[in-house]
Amino acid sequence: MFSETKIDLNTVSYPVFKETCQPHCDESSEYSIKSGNLLHCQHREMCGILQLSDEVLAHNILSRLTPRDVASIGSVCRRIRQLTKNEHVRKMVCQNAWGADVTGVLEHMTKKLAWGRLARELTTLEAVCWKKLTVRGAVEPSRCNFSACAAGNRLVLFGGEGVNMQPMDDTFVLNLDAANPEWRRVSVKSSPPGRWGHTLSCLNGSWLVVFGGCGRQGLLNDVFVLDLDAKQPTWKEVSGGTPPLPRSWHSSCTMEGSKLVVSGGCTDAGVLLSDTYLLDLTNDKPTWREIPTTWAPPSRLGHSLSAYGKTKILMFGGLAKSGHLRLRSGESYTIDLEDERPQWRQLECGAFTGVGSQNAVVPPPRLDHVAVTMPCGRIIIFGGSIAGLHSPSQLFLLDPSEEKPLWRTLNVPGQPPKFAWGHSTCVVGGTRVLVLGGHTGEDWVLNELYELCLASKQDSDA
Repeated sequence: MFSETKIDLNTVSYPVFKETCQPHCDESSEYSIKSGNLLHCQHREMCGILQLSDEVLAHNILSRLTPRDVASIGSVCRRIRQLTKNEHVRKMVCQNAWGADVTGVLEHMTKKLAWGRLARELTTLEAVCWKKLTVRGAVEPSRCNFSACAAGNRLVLFGGEGVNMQPMDDTFVLNLDAANPEWRRVSVKSSPPGRWGHTLSCLNGSWLVVFGGCGRQGLLNDVFVLDLDAKQPTWKEVSGGTPPLPRSWHSSCTMEGSKLVVSGGCTDAGVLLSDTYLLDLTNDKPTWREIPTTWAPPSRLGHSLSAYGKTKILMFGGLAKSGHLRLRSGESYTIDLEDERPQWRQLECGAFTGVGSQNAVVPPPRLDHVAVTMPCGRIIIFGGSIAGLHSPSQLFLLDPSEEKPLWRTLNVPGQPPKFAWGHSTCVVGGTRVLVLGGHTGEDWVLNELYELCLASKQDSDA
């Protein structure tokens, strides 16, 4: 039997046969490479693909494979293995598979882990673990229903619901690069009106964007932007076009580093929404644009939106107009904003039942959970309110780009958060998932964080 991998190069499909290549160019073969060209091989017959130059093999073929496939194809022969171990080639593989923005975020990790090791750990999740962190400072006064996001290696928190449902309007930052991370209140000019049930997002590394929520006078649909790296950070209101209806408990995500997408939520009258809007903040005059679709998922609040594959969005869960478990939803929907006419469609997601798998289940319906997009596009679901079923500390993993997406459970060692809902999660540096806040039946504590490490931090050979 042959082991065959199809690789497209300039519309030509080259079959790579392990058993064909190895007899003619295995570990005992004598050949030399000069200026990227194969000059001599002791065997007359050779797989056609190996007659290509190293440059063509690396840039036009190997770099277009997935990290998992590159790791596998390295066993073909010594020459291919040497090419796949090249750090520049491995970086190109990650960049082509995950996008330049993602690899840019991961760049700092390669000072500790080589690209090959990093790609392997993010693919296999062999190094994933929970850790509990204690940080200094305090977010005062105490609050819940705030929103947080990551800006580089900083966690940023805005607003929330204080004592007696008081809407808060302050901004706090936790710098994780510091020797002793400490919450600090940011001195800003002209804060947005206080609110809770809003969303806070980060664009282009340092721009914070607040949208919607519940304020003193009711629900809001305003947008405020702040440059965290400015000498004097100042919240500035942005308006243009017809904005979405005022709402709270909606969900949002960012696309391509500069676009804010908002979906669903609840109006003042308690009506659940099903619309989707986009605001491109790279324009001189940012303008809201509704994304018209012939069909939309049932209206909902407390769901999650996760960007993956550069232009695609996954919607999961929430309190919807349809569903069981007291209207909680466990359904998944996807949309590709790059399509000429973007359309929502429901994903039929089963449970993984591979060899050695245990407890093959799909996530129970929930709301107020969090969803984390990994660098490779897979999405982790954690926590939420699930109507008294088992603890939501269980992690679920889904790859929405699969032809038949399957939910997988992750059994992660370490100290996970307690049963929690209403918490917030931020992805720092592409490999650190920080969980903060959340209601456990105790006080709302923000100086104890939980970190889900997706890759190891120590130096190691690839």
